[in-house]
Amino acid sequence: MTENKKLTVLQLLPALESGGVERGTLEVAQALVERGHRALVMSAGGRLVAPLVALGAEHAAWPIGAKSFKTLFLVRSLRRFLAEQKVDIVHARSRVPAWIAWLAWRGMNPATRPRFVTTVHGMYGVNRYSRIMTRGEAVIAVSDTVRDYVLREYPDTPAARIQVIHRGVDANAYPYGWKPDPAWQSAFLAQFPNATGKLILTLPGRITRLKGHEDFIELIARLKRRGLGVHGLIAGGASASKQRYLQKLYYRVRSTGLDADISFTGQRDDLKNILAISSLVLSLSTQPESFGRTTLEALRLGVPTAGFDHGGVGEILRSIYPAGLLPLDRLDDACQRIAQLLQQPDPVPAGEFFPLHAMLDQTVGLYEQLARAPRQGRQ
Repeated sequence: MTENKKLTVLQLLPALESGGVERGTLEVAQALVERGHRALVMSAGGRLVAPLVALGAEHAAWPIGAKSFKTLFLVRSLRRFLAEQKVDIVHARSRVPAWIAWLAWRGMNPATRPRFVTTVHGMYGVNRYSRIMTRGEAVIAVSDTVRDYVLREYPDTPAARIQVIHRGVDANAYPYGWKPDPAWQSAFLAQFPNATGKLILTLPGRITRLKGHEDFIELIARLKRRGLGVHGLIAGGASASKQRYLQKLYYRVRSTGLDADISFTGQRDDLKNILAISSLVLSLSTQPESFGRTTLEALRLGVPTAGFDHGGVGEILRSIYPAGLLPLDRLDDACQRIAQLLQQPDPVPAGEFFPLHAMLDQTVGLYEQLARAPRQGRQ
């Protein structure tokens, strides 16, 4: 392959509705287009298809992520698609699409088939089903935490095959010190009047047991008992399968007497604004996060942020804002640290930490390098 060959890159994921993986897919597609490559994305579709196509990428609507035996019938069709579209790089970002892509790919001529890339976005359950994410000719880990997880749980994965490419944040989208306009703030406080004039603590993230909502409620109660004028925002939506848990959280807030002290915002498209007006943003996940993009977004805005010292969130905080590290499983000590950050917050340093352009340069660079690399036969 010549140095300036234009690549056709196919990214596969279940859908394009919302979320960090989906946003990253669009960001990489845009970077490919801007560099003169051809960007293809295959998914079941969703509200992000329109912006994907608008930036110059192409979308193929396939149920490639459906957890059904019928999805296996897509293997032969995908093999034909890869050949017809002259795909150079296949990049699987989720487990079911990775299985279909791998089965299609391994049945092709090793001398001419695309190169196969996977991204390990999370610390999945350790089993044969999840092992597929380590089968790429190149395996992207979104943090050092994820790299360590792969090497620990799948020790037969060659370390040289794993490349850490931290997810990044666009400095233009999250400028240091940015605040939303007064009209938005007035409208938001009109919707949630109990937050007016209070120290706002925000717990962003979807409604699920793993995100630490019950610890958040307990922390708000303890901070109130200390006499601090705080208001908690639970900023995230609940899927149909999590409605019972959401009702449990509502009951927990009422029974603790915190109806006026905690607001549930539901799913929001203006989370950046909410982060920016917060006094403190929290990450209380009971299991380690693979990265912690929302933590990084808040820090890039200059907002003090605290989280349990594990996983990708701990990795980010140790690098940027160690004052925000909270001891795991010691809620009393965590409450003390949070109270200090509310009363005398350590300033968040300004800087281009984990920049988006670095993630994009490294990802596209990996594609280009892999496309040039000698082939190693069947896998």
